[in-house]
Amino acid sequence: MSQGQRLVEVYFKFGFSYREILQTLAHLHGISMSERTLHRTLRRMNLFRRKCKSNVLDVALFVQQLISTSGSLHGNRWIYATCIRNGFLVSREDIRLLLSILDPDGVNLRTARRLRRRQYFAKGPNSVWHVDGYDKLKPYGLCISGCIDGFSRQVIWLNVYNTNNNPTVIGGYYMEAVEHLASCPATVRADMGTENGLIEVFQKLLAGDNSFRSGKSSTNQRIECWWAFLRRQCIQYWMDIFEGLKNEGLFSGDFVDKSLIQYCYTAIVEASTTMSISE
Repeated sequence: MSQGQRLVEVYFKFGFSYREILQTLAHLHGISMSERTLHRTLRRMNLFRRKCKSNVLDVALFVQQLISTSGSLHGNRWIYATCIRNGFLVSREDIRLLLSILDPDGVNLRTARRLRRRQYFAKGPNSVWHVDGYDKLKPYGLCISGCIDGFSRQVIWLNVYNTNNNPTVIGGYYMEAVEHLASCPATVRADMGTENGLIEVFQKLLAGDNSFRSGKSSTNQRIECWWAFLRRQCIQYWMDIFEGLKNEGLFSGDFVDKSLIQYCYTAIVEASTTMSISE
């Protein structure tokens, strides 16, 4: 099998469309191929979109396994992509139908939460960094601090710790990011909390007096939108886990219980948020 055929097989099994396969071969590998040649190559390798689909029962079992964990927070596009990454040949329509059967309540909830998004503009990378804390897991002792680039939506930092209100801790996150990236943003957008005091000082020293903007959290649009994404990806799963512990009488909310949660789960929750970013 030639290199071109191997690449065609790989991209076909990844779920690329015919046009995407041709463009990827041309731009990444320097292999020029017509669509007719691509179809002949696929036929010779017995690769067909409709004939080579994975067994629907196997796909259904895999989807059921996904939605029994944090996959229940995702829609059909994420489920479809996860199936493709795990070697299943399946159409998006099949996944949509399976979810409507296996998880009808989840489908209805996701459909009911459609939002009309506000317009946002940033001049370019490092034009605006949006900083905020996320408190959904705070009742259990886990506090999240995050920062994203408003233009590219790159996550600058996302850390889980026992506090996100300490200016020294939040300022440390900022300086670590500046040192790692060897640059600072033109503007930082944050809320009016005291935890951002050191960030304001550092930012004004590095980029000028007018380089820090503060306001209500609800108007910190970019990162508020990203928090909603993160909750769907994994945070809701952990909220349900910890709420289950509380309902079973295993978590009272006192100092000892919060300390145990922090000791056992801080690294795990941070790893799951990092995985959500990569996905």
